[in-house]
Amino acid sequence: MANYFSSTFTLGILGGGQLGKMLLYETRKFDIATRVLDPSAEAPCRIACDTFEQGDLMDFDTVYSFGKKVDVLTFEIESVNVAALEKLEAEGHTVYPSAATLKNIQDKGVQKHFYKKHQIPTAPFKVYEDKYQLQEAVVRKELSFPFVWKSCTGGYDGKGVSVIRDAEDLIPLSEGPCLAEKMIPFKNELAVIVARSASGEMTTYPVVEMEFHPEANQVEYVLCPARIEKSVAEKARAVALSVSEAFEHVGLLAVEMFQTKDNEILVNEVAPRPHNSGHYSIEASFTNQFEQHLRAVLNLPLGNTESKVAGVMVNLVGAEGHTGPVHYENIEKIMGMEGVTPHIYGKKQTRPFRKMGHVTIVNSDMGKARQTAEAVKKNINVISKQDHE
Repeated sequence: MANYFSSTFTLGILGGGQLGKMLLYETRKFDIATRVLDPSAEAPCRIACDTFEQGDLMDFDTVYSFGKKVDVLTFEIESVNVAALEKLEAEGHTVYPSAATLKNIQDKGVQKHFYKKHQIPTAPFKVYEDKYQLQEAVVRKELSFPFVWKSCTGGYDGKGVSVIRDAEDLIPLSEGPCLAEKMIPFKNELAVIVARSASGEMTTYPVVEMEFHPEANQVEYVLCPARIEKSVAEKARAVALSVSEAFEHVGLLAVEMFQTKDNEILVNEVAPRPHNSGHYSIEASFTNQFEQHLRAVLNLPLGNTESKVAGVMVNLVGAEGHTGPVHYENIEKIMGMEGVTPHIYGKKQTRPFRKMGHVTIVNSDMGKARQTAEAVKKNINVISKQDHE
């Protein structure tokens, strides 16, 4: 096994956002040297990595030359140049998760066809070249309202997903390839994070439950453990493992799912990286998701995924009507509450619904943790400095 610790070994990370920043907590813990590439000079990662490079993640030459400078290359965002990753792999460089895994996930249409091919349960869907082809299908009554529209590429944090209830809802949709998905009446939105090492060792985290903000289509609370029956939790973990095996990924795979009214588990989508649904693990788990990703991509033994306590995660997003230098209103107040830990991502500018941080609430009693989470949500406000002064 390579010597990663206090050595010349360098881990490369494509993307310098908050996920990378939290991954760097762990590389610091183990004294593993890092190099990060991100388009923004203000990227949250720049303060914590050993070497920071500014560059375009979608540019072939930039990604290819960056990859040649590191020993193992990983990413914290899916929007990277896959052709550059393929060339690096062909030349013997280690990229985890692999270019092949990313190729099957980057495009939501390709991802859905992958589920169908591998008999992974998912909502019925159809892929369209563009919104005009989709509109024709509506006119011909091949599609009935309501359905879920998803952009095949470029969607994140609730963007690129819309519920289409009538013909007027089609007008503002972005152009380009998209898919229409049957709207599933579900009981719960769940997620399971799977870790898989280069040698094939696998483990799953407990099932988490996601509560969504009704307007922003963003996760408002993540609860671990999910408030579901044991049999449903077991089924969700088994489905997540089968998804992981099909993708043959190395690293973390966050599998988002629906629990239907009949307790069936349908896979919604996946992310091949640390994920918002696993942030609770920093305070609540024996091994947090970022350390686990590191263990998996470096082929080290995987850590214990069980929770020490119940955890609730609250996203801190920019308040509506606020754009500019950020101010965290009442942060001292929430820090006075029991079991509360804020994580500030280091983005200097706020804008409506931008992810600026998260807060974890831990308690041996899930009911109490959930109550505190509500108090946190009520008190803290991510506003702009000029509106605070």
